[in-house]
Amino acid sequence: MLMRIFAELGPWNWMVLGFALLAAEILVPGIFLLWIGIAAILTGALSLQLWGFAFWSWQVQVLVFLALSLAAAWLGKKLTDARKDAETDEPLLNLRAQQLVGRTAALDEPIREGRGRIRLGDTIWMVTGPDLPAGTRVRVVSAKGSELMVEEA
Repeated sequence: MLMRIFAELGPWNWMVLGFALLAAEILVPGIFLLWIGIAAILTGALSLQLWGFAFWSWQVQVLVFLALSLAAAWLGKKLTDARKDAETDEPLLNLRAQQLVGRTAALDEPIREGRGRIRLGDTIWMVTGPDLPAGTRVRVVSAKGSELMVEEA
């Protein structure tokens, strides 16, 4: 039964599979199904051209689909990796704590045993640094996660 299904796979079945995978890509996070869907559509396009030839059996179609899937996934990985390394005009856009490095403000609470609080903008941040009384002007020297490291300004 399975052999018969494979044997009757026509070009349109590959196209339907490809577009179904592209539609599923909308529901699934990531972009992996996109590349497999493109490979299925390309296999369908090749099947439209080569359908009448004797060598174009279902086994060859599956092998072509597998090869195109691997090639498309590899190309997709290269494209997304190249995009990750691209420079941006806002490199700290999603690193809010890193954006605060270099700013100065007065301590809201004293730093005791190396820990205190500071208000920068509309947010109260946890800070670490040398023990200092409340109201002391401090400069943010680095950020680790959501915690700021400060020194007296």
